Parts: sequence; structure tokens; C-alpha cells
Amino acid sequence: MKLETREITFKVFRFNIETDSEPRYESYTLEVIQSELVLDILNRIKWEKDGSFSYRRSCRHGICGACAVKVNSRSIIACKTNVLELANLFGDELIIEPSNISKAIKDLIIDKQDFWEKYNVVKPYLITDKEIEAYPKKENLISAEVAEEVDEADHCIQCGVCYYACPAVEVNEKYIGPAGLAKAFRFNFDVRDNAKRERLETLNDIGPGIWDCVKCFECAEACPKDVNPIKKITALHTQTFEEEMARDNVAVKHAVGFKHSIKKHGFLDEGELVRYSEGNIGVIKHIPEAIGMFKKGKIVMPWNMPKSKNLDEIKKLVESCSSAKFKGE
Repeated sequence: MKLETREITFKVFRFNIETDSEPRYESYTLEVIQSELVLDILNRIKWEKDGSFSYRRSCRHGICGACAVKVNSRSIIACKTNVLELANLFGDELIIEPSNISKAIKDLIIDKQDFWEKYNVVKPYLITDKEIEAYPKKENLISAEVAEEVDEADHCIQCGVCYYACPAVEVNEKYIGPAGLAKAFRFNFDVRDNAKRERLETLNDIGPGIWDCVKCFECAEACPKDVNPIKKITALHTQTFEEEMARDNVAVKHAVGFKHSIKKHGFLDEGELVRYSEGNIGVIKHIPEAIGMFKKGKIVMPWNMPKSKNLDEIKKLVESCSSAKFKGE
């Protein structure tokens, strides 16, 4: 029986840092069958079209993360992503690029040094004061509940897909990124670890830390292992409050102000959030943006701020889920 095929054009990023002054894109048109993955296409381009084409690959089982690339700006693992599913989404021309063009060394191979340096900042290993015996007689066990809480974060394969999909990483070279922060969660919520406050001290800084997450959910969408890094980052926010380590700065006040606004109105009051976070001077600074938002109907005047018809229920929900408070609340 003849397999059904579909003709797809692949525009592939080509660049060699040793010989090229700038990158280029080369097009390859291939007949693709239903079962083919992006990695199959990369292999076919190399084996059938151009032996100099370079990319990383290893396990082919989605557990090493080596073959992370972008297709039409979407971060993926090449060995886990079906080509025709992408074609149904983007059309019959697919653009294959490295995870980060600015880090390209040769074609789809990138320099991941920035990823690993930031990943190591969170000390992604168990730190304990307990003396480790050379030949322990029993395991250092934890409860099933704690194990389940940290197990999801342990599924991370350090592929960097979430990191290079993160818009905050793209504009902020200091930001640790979702992969490192998810790993910080893994050990900060392990009862055997004694470095919780030490990690939180690092993660508390504006720039590299948890407060620079923009809550876009790109990391959760991109992660091939369903680690859901943003959920872990939010848990670290809460832990910072619980440990009374939250600092009195714009980032923390923004988070607290968000809660206050929802509790007061049932909706987010953008203008009041700015005033709460940055003060009256901050409001003046953002007047041009406020005028633009007002014209588009994105914000209203304070005296016209509506209230949810379910405000009493919303207040109860806010109170019930507020496990820790900011000093001065």
C-alpha cells in the first residue's frame, strides 16, 4: 500500500561562525509521510541534500534534549514533533532555526553556555548538613506527598526549550530563566535540603530572579515534559513571602498590588496597580501609556472602576489562597 505523502518546503537556517559573516536560509522541498518527525527531516536533509548541514541529536526518545530547535519560531524537540502536525498549523512552508539565532555556532547548533551558567546559579543539587555515610544502611526517604510535589520538576531534561522560548530571557540577559527556576523549586521544596533561604536570596534579586517572570506561560506551552515551570516560579514567589524574605521593591509590590486590586474590585485596576507598585511619581512617568490605554478602552478612570457582581465570593477565594502576607499588609 502506498503511503500518503505531502510536499513540504523547509527553509533552513545556515551559518558557520568560522567562515560566514552573516546567516542565510536554504530551501529544501521534500515529500513527507504521516509518521515523519522533524528529526527525520533534519536527517534527510543531511543524508540526501547536504552532508555539511549540522545539528545536534542523540537519544531520539525525547529524554536528552539535544535536538531542541525552533520551527516557525515555535520551540520544539525535533525527535518528538510530527512534521505534518506543524504543517497543518503553519502551512506547507516550515522555517527551521536554532533555538537562539544569536548563539548559533554552525547551522542549528548553538552555544548553550549562558543556559548552563544560569542553571548552575541556583545550585541544582541537594545541599544538606546531614553527614553522608560511606555505606549507608538505609535510604534517606521522604513522604509520598513530598515526593509527588517535587517529582514533576525532576522530569526536566535540561533541553533549554522553555529557556529559549521565554521572552524575558530574550530581553534580559541576567534572567535565570524558567529551567533554572524550576530546578530551584525542585530542591527548595525537598525537605532534605538545607539551602532554601540561600537560594531564595539569589532568586530575590530583580534582574536574574523570580520577579522578572512576565507570566506569559510560554515556558509551560513549550516544555516537552510538562514540567510547567511557571507553576514552580509562582510557588517560589509564595515561599519567599512565607520565609518573610520578600523585599520592599517594585516587583514585590506589583505582585501584592495585583492581589489587592482583585480583592477590592474583582478585576485588575491597571492604574491603581501602577500607583501601588511605583508610587505617584511612577504614575506620572506612565501617563503617555495610560492615555493610549484609555483611548483603547484598556483602562477606566478610578471613579468608573467597575466591581464584579461576585465580589464577595472573590474576596473569600483571595483570603483562602493567601498562605502568606507581605510585611505591612
